[in-house]
Amino acid sequence: MYKKSNLLFATPVLLIAILACASLPGGSGPASPVNVETIVAATFQALTQASAPPALTLQPAQSEDSSLLPHPLYFLNNDSAGLTQVYRLDQAGDTVTQLTFEPANVDDYDVSMMDGSVVYVSNNQLLTINADGSSRSTIFDGDSVNSPVWSPNGETIAFAYKGLNFYSVVSGQSNRVLDDQIDDLGGGQTFPRELYWPESYSADGSKLVITLAYYEGASSAIYYPNGGALVRLSGDEGAIICCGDYHLTSDGSVLFAASPSSGMFNAGLWRVETATGKVTTLLLTSYDTNPDEVADNPFLAADGQLYFFYASLPNADEFINDPPLQIVRSAADGVTGRTVLRPETFQNMNEALWAPDASFVIVANPAVPEIYQGGAAQLYYTNAQKAMLPLLPYAMKMKWGP
Repeated sequence: MYKKSNLLFATPVLLIAILACASLPGGSGPASPVNVETIVAATFQALTQASAPPALTLQPAQSEDSSLLPHPLYFLNNDSAGLTQVYRLDQAGDTVTQLTFEPANVDDYDVSMMDGSVVYVSNNQLLTINADGSSRSTIFDGDSVNSPVWSPNGETIAFAYKGLNFYSVVSGQSNRVLDDQIDDLGGGQTFPRELYWPESYSADGSKLVITLAYYEGASSAIYYPNGGALVRLSGDEGAIICCGDYHLTSDGSVLFAASPSSGMFNAGLWRVETATGKVTTLLLTSYDTNPDEVADNPFLAADGQLYFFYASLPNADEFINDPPLQIVRSAADGVTGRTVLRPETFQNMNEALWAPDASFVIVANPAVPEIYQGGAAQLYYTNAQKAMLPLLPYAMKMKWGP
């Protein structure tokens, strides 16, 4: 789960600046109409990758346990040329394999849970490789293609290109089911009313969580590939539920979302019923709350307990950013029986990946706060009797493989 909430606060300002420069009379902006999809994609990429660290030597954890991890761990890191590539750490935690060797950065990727194949975006192309890195194939070529998501059965790849698209692995054909809503303002100027890109499938493939991006801010919705229904979220305005910063339960019925930062949106913890889009607040921080309760990276485990990062802070009547979070466990309401599981605090973590059984969480801790994505991959057991285990010196966009 990637930490993107803070980036959204800066996005409107940067978008305004880019669009304004592009339309300045006599300026150096393009003579052709502004390509909104390119601007939005470039903006998010700039926000998340501008502070990426230089290439690091990979030194994975050594373990005598052949099943240290429940599945292989996929991640992004820079290669020796400073280009972002896809890597995989094996279950024993002692072997790292580089899977892509692109002449340009790999911007995003996903893993097929059927066979470990990888779909990824590089140089405005959508590409696939087998689990061993072989059979590199370009399946789509287009400006600003992004956000590939592999369906659970391995037969479809959802991706964003001028809207929401589906690529059939069987037929090799793609089709767009939702077109980005862009208003023509005249004079070669356009305005992004609503843009769409995929985030994650439910385990049975019947639901696809997508991001709805606006000129200012973003939200989420549930798209049903079989039938094409789109369920928008409703209620609890001010909640920040978007951009993959959430957890979809194993049965796909509930989406848990959290934010540890306040600003354009409130901080807190929310529950979303995916069938209706109804949003329920579990924890909330606003100007009127005291103490301020913030959360991040919620995960509902098979034991029915909710695991997440949490902090309770006195209301200082100011925005909250990077609070000192601790790993906690509670009932599914986020309150009942809430217990701190470990003594450590996490103030600058950029992402966290839970074990399927919540027995541990892998945290990406950056070397310095100015790195806004990825970091040293460190494994923290929810059993505090077990010590933290360092896995990798750097990993970004961590995902489980099959």
